Amino acid sequence: MVTLLLAMLGFLAGLLGSLTGIGGGILLTPILALHFGIPIRQAIGTSLVAVITTSAASSSVHLQRHTTDIRLGMTLELATALGAGVMAYLVGYFNRSVLEALFAAFLLYSAIMILRSGGKLKPEDDSSPALNGRDVSIPPYEPKRYPLGLAASLVAGALSGLLGIGGGPIKVPVMFIFMNVPLMVATATSNFMIGVTAAASAMVYYRRGDILVQYAAPLAVGVFVGSLLGARLAPRIHTRIVVYLLVGIMLYLAGHMGLHLLRGRL
Repeated sequence: MVTLLLAMLGFLAGLLGSLTGIGGGILLTPILALHFGIPIRQAIGTSLVAVITTSAASSSVHLQRHTTDIRLGMTLELATALGAGVMAYLVGYFNRSVLEALFAAFLLYSAIMILRSGGKLKPEDDSSPALNGRDVSIPPYEPKRYPLGLAASLVAGALSGLLGIGGGPIKVPVMFIFMNVPLMVATATSNFMIGVTAAASAMVYYRRGDILVQYAAPLAVGVFVGSLLGARLAPRIHTRIVVYLLVGIMLYLAGHMGLHLLRGRL
């Protein structure tokens, strides 16, 4: 029963993670900690496996449709992987309550940032683009403010290593709002990057024994199927629907974790 529940949870996280480009880890970590009783550090390590799976499954579809900006992704990933690797080593020195408080705060921050990006959709991003074979119609663009993007990616990588979220909640809004990248391209490029980011942290967590295989395996199966479906649905679904659904879930989890921290039950 638990295995089936984990697979269904992974499917939902993979679907939402693929559609929004955040990887699903930001949903899985608090759910594993709150509802499955897994220590926060092991919940973070286990969710990183799901983030890697999301990236592998969804990137294959996005690359076929040419919606991924590989040059931009590889440039930003240099800073992201560095931040993820360094912070994964340092996370062992953080107090458990501090980690949980940081995650609750980051859930709230990410909800606000994603809501902001959803509220600022451009006309060409607000409608579902039509497919033409394997290609998707993308408006012309030129990425701007690379130094800001690199700085944000370094922070995103550090938070990935600290919280197991892949860095997508920072990179997608930064690429979309500040770097002049269309939302669909930002989402696809983030999905491409988060796998490398999560892998840089997951190796450290695995060596410490903080990845629970019995939980990670069914999650990975569900995430893989959900991510493939999400990547194929992405061009056909209105972004606002996914944005508001995701924000609602994240606000609920942030509030739930905050209450548990205040009551000292975690």
